[in-house]
Amino acid sequence: MTRSVAASATLLVLLSAVTFGAEPQIRVTPDEIDAQAAHSAGAGTSGITGIRTTVLAGDPTKVGLYTIRLNVPAHTQIAAHSHRDDRTAVVISGIWYFGYGLTASDSAKKALPQGSFYSEPGGIGHFAETKDEAVVVYITGYGPTDTTYTNPADDPRRK
Repeated sequence: MTRSVAASATLLVLLSAVTFGAEPQIRVTPDEIDAQAAHSAGAGTSGITGIRTTVLAGDPTKVGLYTIRLNVPAHTQIAAHSHRDDRTAVVISGIWYFGYGLTASDSAKKALPQGSFYSEPGGIGHFAETKDEAVVVYITGYGPTDTTYTNPADDPRRK
């Protein structure tokens, strides 16, 4: 039993070293991020017109760690949806109104100002909106990711 545990621990350490060693070194300034290509939709995004998504690290469509930046315009609502992977996020600018549940409701939303941190657990419904100002959010997860709307009729990619 002890050998089995030791062998498993050694395997995990080796796999971790391979995984972490494969990550590129990245250093970018806000201006360099702004100059990168942004897309209106992609893996793990809402698909709402006007939201710009920039992949900062990794590839959300593949197995592995990724980080994306969402630029969300003022007066944007994102209906309840979920992702298959666990994700965490930081609000970089603006006030992001974020809630958990299978349907969006004002009472479930919490105002998350610049510097706020939140999670998007895999398979858990959540929703968000902006009010009078645009918001920038950095989201990190372990892909591949996806977006599944609670109510398929709310999915803007189907319209």
